[in-house]
Amino acid sequence: MHELGVVFYIIRDVKAVAAENKVSKVASVTIELGEVSGVIPEYLTDCWEWACKKEPLMVGATLNIETMEAVTFCEDCRQEYPTVKYAKICPHCGSENTYLLRGRDVNIKDITVMDCGQGEGDANEPSGDYNVEENDHNGLDISAPIE
Repeated sequence: MHELGVVFYIIRDVKAVAAENKVSKVASVTIELGEVSGVIPEYLTDCWEWACKKEPLMVGATLNIETMEAVTFCEDCRQEYPTVKYAKICPHCGSENTYLLRGRDVNIKDITVMDCGQGEGDANEPSGDYNVEENDHNGLDISAPIE
């Protein structure tokens, strides 16, 4: 089960974004999970709940999962098509000269925080969203060691 490792990497990246923005509490994290990532959403959620209990910044944070469609590209006819439905053989021309464009990824899409550490607002109410796609923490390098 590699879902626990994926959760550790998500939390590592969320902690980095939180530190950069002086965030003391995360309310939720939204990820994009590729259809052919090999990650099982139910296992990921179970691991998330366990791991968040161990990290003060993350206690009670929810994980929202959005499925990212897997798309394959045919080099012969230059068409894109849904990977899960047609696999490696292009439905347009029958070629096997294809490759996966997207759908294997696990990306952090959004982080919602409870407290930005600036004394504003009620600590029980979400006080900010961070769109992670706009900084260096987009995507997860699940091959890198956990520090």
